[in-house]
Amino acid sequence: MEKSLTIQSYLNSDLVRQKFNEVLGKGSNNFVMSLLGLINANEQLKKCDPKTVLNAAMIAATLDLPINPNLGFAYIIPYKENAQFQLGYKGFIQLAVRSGQFETINVTNVKEGEIIGHDLLTGELAFSWKTENREKLKTIGYVSYFRMRNGFSKMLYMTNAELQAHGLRYSQTMKKGYGLWVDDFDAMASKTVLKL
Repeated sequence: MEKSLTIQSYLNSDLVRQKFNEVLGKGSNNFVMSLLGLINANEQLKKCDPKTVLNAAMIAATLDLPINPNLGFAYIIPYKENAQFQLGYKGFIQLAVRSGQFETINVTNVKEGEIIGHDLLTGELAFSWKTENREKLKTIGYVSYFRMRNGFSKMLYMTNAELQAHGLRYSQTMKKGYGLWVDDFDAMASKTVLKL
């Protein structure tokens, strides 16, 4: 509770308010309220060093990405007593769209029976997407795709097993049985194939 008050006192300081105003302009008050709501709803964030929480929040503010975890653009993740910024898969898409370089960018889960071919030369998969009762089918992996305005395109497919191994290798919280890889595997799997 004491650190929560310390974070709140940081957010009420003129210097911090000025920095958020410089970065976000009129949206700074809403962002700060969102940050306070996030902290109040997360016991682990309350225990984090307030400076690390503010640094993570400032990264999100600089990128103009909302930190509401329900939106999936950006996250402030507690790691022991430090908070870290983490870009969500929707944040990757948002930044790619803003660059003006992408004609299309997407990520989706892949259900059992949807992969119908694999071109060994190009590495691309062929799909036959199920439309009826798709949500009831077992998810076997995730695929991302982008095509740039200059014509370059790329696809990446990873199985659930590959994604689980990736999560265990890079996520300290997943190794301990909690965190986004455990609570929202779909979002983390989508982000991973999009990022890679």
